[in-house]
Amino acid sequence: MDIDLTLTEGMSADEEDFILERLRTHNVMAFGPSNRQELAVPLRDEGGNLIGGLTGYTGRGWLYVSMLYIPDALRGRGLAARMLDMAEAEAHARGAIGAYIDTMNPAALKLYLKQGYTEIGSLKGLEGGHSVTWLQKRF
Repeated sequence: MDIDLTLTEGMSADEEDFILERLRTHNVMAFGPSNRQELAVPLRDEGGNLIGGLTGYTGRGWLYVSMLYIPDALRGRGLAARMLDMAEAEAHARGAIGAYIDTMNPAALKLYLKQGYTEIGSLKGLEGGHSVTWLQKRF
């Protein structure tokens, strides 16, 4: 069988879905079901408009927080901590033993450490002198 490899800037959503479906199938066969369940804490203004929030999922006994965004005007009010508490409580109710998250934001890193997360790794030397930090918290 001849294999054609090319380098492109990206793939269509359908092509990415094709690969993701096969990867998930492979992972279930290799590691068992993930029991993945989505989880979100939307942040809405008084008119009901989405202005921020937390998204993630539970799977394989852990909560992964994929995004957490608070608009600048609302920062410093404890909203991020409250969102994390809500997501962690739901994850714990689902049987999760902990949570993990990553960030490039020094202020967010400080918040996560204050919330009981511990650093489990980092990638330093990103363009602009930035770094990514991965954190975990066991319940």
